[in-house]
Amino acid sequence: MTTANVHTIVLDVMGADSGKTEIIQGGLDAAKQIGNAIKVIFVGRQDDINEILQKEENLPDNVDVRHADDEVPMTISATEGVRMRKSSISVGLKMVKEEEAVAFISPGNTGAVMATSLITLGRIEGVSRPAITTVFPTSNDNPTVVLDVGANVDCKPIHLAQFAVMGSVYSSVVFQKESPRVGLLSIGEERSKGSELIFSAQKQLQESKINFIGNIEGRDVLSGVVDVVVTDGFTVNILLKFAESIKPMLVKKMQRQLQTNIFSKMGAVLLLPFLKRMRNTFDYSDRGGAPLLGVNGIVIICHGSSSAKAITNAVKGAFRMADKKIKQKIHDELITNHFGQSNGKNKSQDNRNGIVCSNTANDQC
Repeated sequence: MTTANVHTIVLDVMGADSGKTEIIQGGLDAAKQIGNAIKVIFVGRQDDINEILQKEENLPDNVDVRHADDEVPMTISATEGVRMRKSSISVGLKMVKEEEAVAFISPGNTGAVMATSLITLGRIEGVSRPAITTVFPTSNDNPTVVLDVGANVDCKPIHLAQFAVMGSVYSSVVFQKESPRVGLLSIGEERSKGSELIFSAQKQLQESKINFIGNIEGRDVLSGVVDVVVTDGFTVNILLKFAESIKPMLVKKMQRQLQTNIFSKMGAVLLLPFLKRMRNTFDYSDRGGAPLLGVNGIVIICHGSSSAKAITNAVKGAFRMADKKIKQKIHDELITNHFGQSNGKNKSQDNRNGIVCSNTANDQC
């Protein structure tokens, strides 16, 4: 059982492309940096984990190991992964369900983590579908929360409306945003543009209490005009793949330009500090991983090739989410933002200092 003062976080060390050593090092770094307020439990084959831990000169007291027989391969389906009841994913999520831990982090098979999380933990009351969340950098250094980034390819209007609430809570907790601005990704800013899904979702968002500013276009995602972008998993995956191509394209372009003559090469030396800062802007390891919001527990899905730095930041993110009680806040906000369903709440109540604010179809917050 977890205590009020110590947050126990389970870290899956099996199945990652980067290998166990990198994952364990990230967990150790987080345990050292956060200190006694956290306990990190590595889950996987005990002998393998202990062999790595024995090489650590200053092993912190706030780490432990939990054995799991099996590793979920990256190559199998989510359904096959769920059936592996003795895998590190299943064992770790069971610990969260039984309240031995508050959070589970895995750089393993994404489909298996999502499916097993849903089956083992269930959904937060009021959530129709969980959503994977990520953060985009922007031109004004105002991070933008984007969801859903892959858990749901086909969505209904209520799903997008709930994603908006969950994204608002996450933005408020992680980035200390008061009444985060929410935009619905569409083909135009005008209310008359979009699909039937967009029209219906727009209506529900206007009737909710979140700070919905209306439709936004793809060009607005990186501009920082909103704090939360809501869309379906199909659309955002296209957006993500495009975004991933920006960094290598810019690097290649700059390399070609800098090699044209001696003056360009000299300029490159002067620009080096700036170029390093630009590179860090696109560094996913600063974010650590993508939270699966809406399941009845804190789950963070990391990239299969996550570095120690990325894992450290994922653990820190999970700790912060637990400390700020994000699961309870999502539940409470979904009850408040009932989207027209009768649940005894006063819909006209204004709460601009929190996540939500009163809003009508003609008067946006």
